[in-house]
Amino acid sequence: MLVFSRKPGDAIVVNNEVEIKILEVKGDQVKIGIEAPKSVPIYRKEIFSQIKEENEKAISDSSVLEKLKGF
Repeated sequence: MLVFSRKPGDAIVVNNEVEIKILEVKGDQVKIGIEAPKSVPIYRKEIFSQIKEENEKAISDSSVLEKLKGF
């Protein structure tokens, strides 16, 4: 894991197209802004984990696989 120390107003650029900017630090909460192309999906980790879990359930459910074979 790469760890950065940033102050409000500072930013990090990822892969020449995603900018993560520190907007505000208040107590133990950090507000960030993310600028990225619309083609780059951005999720909070807890949402991403739920999506991943639901996808894994769907893959393991053989009845769903049978339904998809008809397409």
